[in-house]
Amino acid sequence: MEFNNRRKIVALKQKAAHTLSFNPFVFSRMFWLWILLGALGGVTAGLYWLVLEEMIHVLSMVKGLWIIPLMTIAGLLAGIVIKKLGDPGEIDLIVDNIRFKGGQLDAKNNPSMIMSSLLCISSGGSLGPEAPLVQVNGSIGTWVARKFKMKGEDMRSLTIAGMAAAFTALFGSPLGGSLFAIEILHHKHVSQYYQAMIPAIVASCASFVVFLLITGTHIGPTWNFPPYVETNLSDLMYAVGYAMIATAAGWLFIYMVKQFKAVFKSFPVPIYIKLAIGGLILGIIGYQLPITRYFGHDEISELLVSDLSLTMLFAIFLGKLLAISITMTSGWRGGFIIPLFFVGTTLGLILHRFFPDQNIALMMVCCIAAINACVTRTPISVIVLLATMTGFHYFVPIMFASLTGFFLAPKTPLINSQFGEAKATPVKEVV
Repeated sequence: MEFNNRRKIVALKQKAAHTLSFNPFVFSRMFWLWILLGALGGVTAGLYWLVLEEMIHVLSMVKGLWIIPLMTIAGLLAGIVIKKLGDPGEIDLIVDNIRFKGGQLDAKNNPSMIMSSLLCISSGGSLGPEAPLVQVNGSIGTWVARKFKMKGEDMRSLTIAGMAAAFTALFGSPLGGSLFAIEILHHKHVSQYYQAMIPAIVASCASFVVFLLITGTHIGPTWNFPPYVETNLSDLMYAVGYAMIATAAGWLFIYMVKQFKAVFKSFPVPIYIKLAIGGLILGIIGYQLPITRYFGHDEISELLVSDLSLTMLFAIFLGKLLAISITMTSGWRGGFIIPLFFVGTTLGLILHRFFPDQNIALMMVCCIAAINACVTRTPISVIVLLATMTGFHYFVPIMFASLTGFFLAPKTPLINSQFGEAKATPVKEVV
């Protein structure tokens, strides 16, 4: 033992005596693979976003009662695509594959995911493009790993890096997107995926640049929230109070999803009929409450400048929770992260009507942080994402709200794959 220690000391002294040189890690093959993966992810996300914007521009012209047949037909068509091309799965399947099946995402169902999600989102479904792009870009990471004959944790890391590239393109935050991609896998075992952190950040930075070049999106907050200029101890206590109310909303949302999932599962009908039924219900909700249509990216900005009554805000809040729940459980494709941002914003506006002397930006941001941390179990990444997307750069109140939502979340998570124990999983090739 003493001999080995002395040998290590001698080796360290020899390294220290050598002249400084460029870090070989920077110029390694892996670094350029991460850049390549991020660029591919940025191209995929950028093209998907451009197509989605064009489809939304066309289909959003449909107004009034015509929304109901439009969304019913869109659900039917999306269901037919899934029936013919294969079921691409949902976020549960993605997390399950990363954690328990060697970190591989199969690309064979990408055509089904892309086509069905574009139909669902562009027609007015209350889910966003984050989940489809995470599936597609994650599978690109798996494909790159296979091409370069990588296995084990190297393959898992590239898959996670592809997921991070997708989150970053949509959220506009390389650090937040990277943390989210790792944290959503399992909040109790984040360190298990620490090897993927640097690949995820590098790929996210490359994806961010490419996405901006393709879409022409500006750098800066996604939404213009009201200013917040003061931070004191009482604000932290208020943040916890707002977060407790938002966490209750998170519990309500999880309960609604589980109940509607059981209802739709009990229907002995083909998947395209379920999507058509879901579209019919969503069309009725969208007709009654037009602002609840779509996933909330543009609707949050509309909400911030609208002068709505308290009754209408309550209707929008409950209507959006219902719309997201129906969209998720009837088989419509998409992600629920940005829609929950919309719910949190609405809840913050409701609270401000009861406490008009309090800072409205603080209320909205705390509600968004708490409900997302409660539902997705991602308390750290939500802090970074919110600061980037809302321009609310005072981390401490967001941190208090996010941790409140996290620790008061129900024991059983919405994403069932987060519940299992972490374990080492050998990588098997998927034929």
